[in-house]
Amino acid sequence: MNVLIVEDDESVGRFLDGALSDAGFRTRLVADGAHALREAGARRYDLIVLDLMIPGVPGLEVCRRLRASNNATPILVVTARDTLEDKIQGLDCGADDYLVKPFELGELLARARALLRRAGHAPGSLTVGDLRLDPDSRRASRGDRAVSLSATEYALLELLMRNSGRVLTRRQILDHVWQYHFDGNDSVLDVYISYLRSKIDKGFPQPLIHTVRGIGYCLECSEDR
Repeated sequence: MNVLIVEDDESVGRFLDGALSDAGFRTRLVADGAHALREAGARRYDLIVLDLMIPGVPGLEVCRRLRASNNATPILVVTARDTLEDKIQGLDCGADDYLVKPFELGELLARARALLRRAGHAPGSLTVGDLRLDPDSRRASRGDRAVSLSATEYALLELLMRNSGRVLTRRQILDHVWQYHFDGNDSVLDVYISYLRSKIDKGFPQPLIHTVRGIGYCLECSEDR
């Protein structure tokens, strides 16, 4: 899935780019409306994440021009403009959904998946060895055994599976799943890794969650390591 991110705030842009990339999307980040229109016209995108207060061509005008050119790519507005009038104007200009800053990462990803489903581009299930996770139903299973997950366990497992074979640092995981800094007290991550291991590794001959000492964690089949 290709996502165009239009955001002029550097820190927010980096956050959106990293979060969507970690969730398995291929991303392109631009910082102004003119560049966004050029990108949307030159390449096929499955979703556009658009800030309204951008330099050059404003976000609302970007929506209008895309729809006027028969570009039907789903548009998710992510903005600090939070009045009812702002929301109505954004949707009337062609946006498909409207998310106000600040927002929870989980809600952003859920809204992105919902827009993709409406457009007929629902993300497929994730599979690593005999472990399967369905982002649409949020159901997990290993072999023939269903796995019940809390919201945090699901977010952690989805992140690890979307980055199968890649070592994720503790900081990357904490920032993505919990979205705030722990000031050095990051033991909550070890607790939730332990929860996941008890649910998806216990009773199976091949563990999938691996500790990379001094760095973080990796999820992959043992024979692929």
